[in-house]
Amino acid sequence: MEFLKSSLLDLITETSTNLPPDVRAAMAAAGPAETPGTQAAQAFAIIAGNIDMAAEDEAPICQDTGMPTFFVRTPLGVSQIEIRKAVCEAIAEATRRGKLRPNSVDSITGRNSGDNLGPGTPVFHFEQWEERDIEVRLILKGGGCENKNIQYSLPCPLEGLGRADRNLEGVRKCILHAVWQAQGQGCSPGALGVCIGSDRAHGYELAKEQLLRPLDDVNADAALAGIEARVLEEANRIGVGPMGFGGNVSLIGCKIAAANRLPASFFVSVAYECWAFRRLGVRLDAASGAITQWLYRDPARPVERLAKAEGLPLTGREIHLEAPLTEEQVRALKVGDVVLIDGDMYTGRDAVHTYLMENAPPVDLRGGILYHCGPVMLKQGDEWVTKAAGPTTSIREEPYQGEVIRRYGVRAVVGKGGMGARTLVAMEECGAVYLHAIGGAAQVYARAVERVAGVYLLDFGIPEAMWHLKVRNFLAIVTMDAHGRSLHAEVERATSEALAALREA
Repeated sequence: MEFLKSSLLDLITETSTNLPPDVRAAMAAAGPAETPGTQAAQAFAIIAGNIDMAAEDEAPICQDTGMPTFFVRTPLGVSQIEIRKAVCEAIAEATRRGKLRPNSVDSITGRNSGDNLGPGTPVFHFEQWEERDIEVRLILKGGGCENKNIQYSLPCPLEGLGRADRNLEGVRKCILHAVWQAQGQGCSPGALGVCIGSDRAHGYELAKEQLLRPLDDVNADAALAGIEARVLEEANRIGVGPMGFGGNVSLIGCKIAAANRLPASFFVSVAYECWAFRRLGVRLDAASGAITQWLYRDPARPVERLAKAEGLPLTGREIHLEAPLTEEQVRALKVGDVVLIDGDMYTGRDAVHTYLMENAPPVDLRGGILYHCGPVMLKQGDEWVTKAAGPTTSIREEPYQGEVIRRYGVRAVVGKGGMGARTLVAMEECGAVYLHAIGGAAQVYARAVERVAGVYLLDFGIPEAMWHLKVRNFLAIVTMDAHGRSLHAEVERATSEALAALREA
């Protein structure tokens, strides 16, 4: 199969850089539903611009290119071993080209393999079928949305919704709760794949397979189709909104399957997918490995732009900040302010925060901005080039963040999804703020990086290293200020009330 590797490389590249038409259409319809001038509307405008940039530059839509998961159907007589080998070669090459971020980390040593290969990476689901071609579907599902997957065992009590029983009404409550608990941490608006029944492990697998369905299809089971439509309408009344800022669109799709179960078990497994819903497929000639058909997209059809205007959606009321920051500058900020940052920024996520608990930072962080980001970086000659640089989910750093602020004088933390009470207390005490960047907007923020000024702790791997970035016009929204106010806590309270209103709906 002389063309197999190149065909798979095309599939990986296209999946990472270009959203499928059904997702584009859902996002295009969702944007106008938000009130103009709100943070939700601004988030949608930035997302739309990022989607266009990624397609135009053939660059990753989101810096977290996820866990590559392949669903492969093969005719009788085709070697699945050969396909597995070709996929691994294509994954390694796509990583080398910067289409995928090196994401495969040894769970024992913490070492990054550097090429997205290792035990369990990538993920394969093989089956035989009676067609003559090979079918390969690929999902790139990032860690932020993967962390918001959730599984329920019915009957169970649900916050705001009361008891969920072993029936479709109980299933409805579970799915609504899944949307609510994700808030902005899964980069809403999202989509859901759901499995009713099966066992714990297979239920999650079947839930993820539901994400292979186009967003605009209709379930063949009338009862499930009714639940899908109802959940989609009700979830958008909860008010989570884009990025968890509050708003009218929290969900762009809900797909449900049912599988037989044991009498003692009734699981509802939910696979949460972010707006950067990267899913494509191909059919391949079984003899040559050449692409005979694209799934979900027509390559002859021009990609339609989503953004209404070039560049960032600015109002002229943005506050310009030059890093490093002073306490006076930071305490003058309040929740809702939009800032444009110039100057120095340092990335730091899980490994860096753990390191800072036992070691001094390799740079002076006093007055500094710490960015929760695992970028896609390529080395060109002696220089590092930023290929994608959106924020990661901040709540993972909650056990460390307050102490990092106190010890090292950090004035601003940039991330997505917000942080908790301990960080808020430290910000009020020390004079620091949380700046919310738009999750998934990896190309918008890569273009804000003028140059990479240095890198530290590179032994942690590219995503986990501390990168010194020089940025210009880096846009973010103050969502936790130095006066004890948190937009995230306010939205969670408001959405809890809206969720409760759906209890008997």
